[in-house]
Amino acid sequence: MGLKVDVRKLDLFNQMAKEGSGTVADNLGQLTGLDATVRTSQINFLDIEDVKTHIGDDKGVGIYVELNEPPYGYVLFLLDPADSKRMASAMMGGMGEPSEGEGFSDMERSAMQEIGNIMTSAFIDGWANVLETTIDMGTPNFVFGPADGIIDKMGGWPDSDLVFVVDSRITVDDGDLGMTVYTFPELEDLVALIQDIDLDTDVAVDTEASDILD
Repeated sequence: MGLKVDVRKLDLFNQMAKEGSGTVADNLGQLTGLDATVRTSQINFLDIEDVKTHIGDDKGVGIYVELNEPPYGYVLFLLDPADSKRMASAMMGGMGEPSEGEGFSDMERSAMQEIGNIMTSAFIDGWANVLETTIDMGTPNFVFGPADGIIDKMGGWPDSDLVFVVDSRITVDDGDLGMTVYTFPELEDLVALIQDIDLDTDVAVDTEASDILD
């Protein structure tokens, strides 16, 4: 299959990725009670060997979800461990203080998986609306350790030399809490979907997902 894409459609997809990240920021703000914004959002084409370098090796918490329909691949939310504990505590409605030490309690892990479920639904529903399709996703997985090791845990990488990465950094106003959203769709399946985007699509309208936190 050819990987040529109309540059105008690629620009629409870029807008779609930014709008999806904005929806995640809105939901993060609702979960934490803080004003969250998208600080950066960019698209990268990386050699498969460079993915780990791009992610880095700092210790972090990863919540990843596999996409079971085109464009397949994964959505990964990467957070600092301390930020993850704060988010888990907020998700649990203050029912308990963050656990001590580096590890995570079962309740914290469950809360973070639910956060991953909420965030992925918000992100992917907007994509599905623009692409006029459905994108079924799997169960969120919690991983704690070096970021590049989280990539190994995900597995299932496509048999291609290039990996398409959507990289969005989301922070709250005080800068003390944030996450990075990485999306790793399968390149050929993504291109097939992008080629079908209507050039008259109003991305800002179509990426609006229902408020699943209400």
